[in-house]
Amino acid sequence: MKKRRLLKSGKMVSEIGFGCMSFGGFYGATDEAESHAALGAALDLGMDLLDTANVYGMGISETVIGTFLKGDASKFTIATKAGIWRDKEHGNRGFNNKPDYLRAELEGSLKRLGLDHVDLFYVHRRDRDIEIEDVMQTLLALKAEGKIGGIGFSEISPASLRRAAAVGPVDVVQSEYSLWSRQPDLGMLQTCKELDVALVAYSPLARGMVSSVTPDPTTFLDKDFRKNNPRFLEPNFGFNLPFAQAFKAYAEDNGTTATALALAWCLARADHIIPIPGTRSPDHLAECASATSLILTPHMMAEIDSILPVGWAHGDRYSQAQWNGPEGYC
Repeated sequence: MKKRRLLKSGKMVSEIGFGCMSFGGFYGATDEAESHAALGAALDLGMDLLDTANVYGMGISETVIGTFLKGDASKFTIATKAGIWRDKEHGNRGFNNKPDYLRAELEGSLKRLGLDHVDLFYVHRRDRDIEIEDVMQTLLALKAEGKIGGIGFSEISPASLRRAAAVGPVDVVQSEYSLWSRQPDLGMLQTCKELDVALVAYSPLARGMVSSVTPDPTTFLDKDFRKNNPRFLEPNFGFNLPFAQAFKAYAEDNGTTATALALAWCLARADHIIPIPGTRSPDHLAECASATSLILTPHMMAEIDSILPVGWAHGDRYSQAQWNGPEGYC
């Protein structure tokens, strides 16, 4: 597995990381044994970046990783997040970037992971009532104490990144980025490059839409994030399906899979992008890892753009409720 730089300290990670949100049941039921098998496969494949969060299954994802690590994270780079709170009784969601809250949530994450520090800690979503400069001071204090190795923000705007970077070093921004969600092309990719910040791309397979197995919305369980996502609802899904099928056919015509091709496209867009596909299947993980050996020519990139032109996706990437959190900038 090839490497890319994650942190400004020089820390390198596999150029394809492993998103562990599915360990918390966002895309269907799971169990510890299944998640552990996927983590073992990641080790065998050289995928050493694990990305999780305190709210993935309300701590389940971190707990499962912790029982696998057994206190030894030497073979992995661990990233987690805090800043989103949920009302367990009613499911309401809000945001909190206050120093005491972030510190307490980090301590909870460390306990579940069985570690005394994490390599990277993200503010999962901005709390608009607290200036980002003040949030940076909290993160810098945690870093000085040795509890976190690097600082990240998820779904912020380029303008917010500039404000944060003026206070101290920001290592990573995490944003949704794929062949159907390309808003980072309109400023975030460029700003990260300018400020020497890595961009970790979540949902790089378009929540499965540009993967080898096309999703069937009729099979989505109630807890599946996609069940109420506009792009998977009719009539949008019906419009999106032929595009996905054409991309899958193109991949097969070129001797590869849609999953590998979609990830290779992400890698080819810029050398500071690290995609983090998520799965619980060792076989699917191996398919993801195969993208590291797939080199796309300028001609292939142009052909992909003709099959999936910018803006091809029908429907917004979030529902009105799901939009609560990400910063807009375009």
